[in-house]
Amino acid sequence: MPEQSSNSHVVAIDVGGTHARFAVAEIGPGGSIALGEVTTLQTSAYASLQTAWEEFARRQGASLPNAVALAVAGPVGGEVIRLSNNPWTIRPAALGDLGAARWTIVNDFAAVAHAVATVPPEHFLHLSGPDSDLPASGVISVIGPGTGLGVASLWRDGDGSHRVQATEGGHIDFAPLDSIDDAILARLRQRHRRVSVERVVSGPAIVELYETLAAIEGRAIRSLDDRTVWQLGTSGEDPLAAAAVERFCLSLGSVAGDVALAQGAAAVVIAGGLGLRIRDTLVASGFASRFRAKGRFESLMARLPVKLITHPQPGLVGAAAAFAAEQGSGS
Repeated sequence: MPEQSSNSHVVAIDVGGTHARFAVAEIGPGGSIALGEVTTLQTSAYASLQTAWEEFARRQGASLPNAVALAVAGPVGGEVIRLSNNPWTIRPAALGDLGAARWTIVNDFAAVAHAVATVPPEHFLHLSGPDSDLPASGVISVIGPGTGLGVASLWRDGDGSHRVQATEGGHIDFAPLDSIDDAILARLRQRHRRVSVERVVSGPAIVELYETLAAIEGRAIRSLDDRTVWQLGTSGEDPLAAAAVERFCLSLGSVAGDVALAQGAAAVVIAGGLGLRIRDTLVASGFASRFRAKGRFESLMARLPVKLITHPQPGLVGAAAAFAAEQGSGS
């Protein structure tokens, strides 16, 4: 990351399927990132990035930096960016209308991968494998369930430099491992021509898991939203919801292991707000056993450290870090 001659500032923005988060970030010497107060807005309450920006500016009550670091939940590039789970469209050229003179735009999980490379070790919780720091060299797979399922790859060369590759790994095919997974796949196939892992490993997917388990047991299916199922399951109020949460953790372990094998990872980091909210459940679940369950490669998988990033705003930190890596400083 380029050396900074002095501290500079950039507006960091993290736009996901449900929330848009804003903060003024200070980029210090050596690329350190310090976030100001974070403003979180519901994307459904705003027609566009521009109207959400105007609300952030109003709340700030002061002039904003003329540099923007933007992380978006979807593929970047081209004249128009369409988000995967959000109806907003973003035109990079229109960022000048917000007063931006310079900007960097990255995929939201590319931003999280930049954060993984930037934040100190105390922002990681051990989930499975060796309880050691993330390796200084090699590939680190970054995976996170939220409104969708984000996947990125971080490569460290051992001398402090790193590169990030955004992916759409959340859209690989779902691979069942047992009869319950078979039932989940069969149920999802009734509504989707193709079933990706995002249909099973994401926040909203908990409803499908809950309803599938109810159908297996011959119970009447209650119409519950995902927030309710998560609350009932993590609190233990509803045993069926708790079973759905455990099934989610198993599937997340399977997918994380698949991604690690595909990317040749030396370590894995689980990210996203959902992972942070269920971290105690995740540690106690069958996540680790499913992560390792790769047949002839089980011993290899057992040697990979798996961490949960606990920083409260990795998307914002990572967006600012991506800006610093690409452009050197803000305003």
